[in-house]
Amino acid sequence: MSTVDSERRIALVDLLDRVLAGGVVVSGDIKLAIADVDLVQISLRALISSVSTLYGPAPERPR
Repeated sequence: MSTVDSERRIALVDLLDRVLAGGVVVSGDIKLAIADVDLVQISLRALISSVSTLYGPAPERPR
């Protein structure tokens, strides 16, 4: 594996770690129209995050 590939992999892991730690919202709209007549319109939203970011750390269990 070359150093460029390993650096790229580390950067991708760091990016994924930041996204999961802070969360990101992806949104978009899709519209299907024929002759300026809207036939279908879809709005999409997705939240990408880790469970611990959304709900906080899990409580400790008593021993």
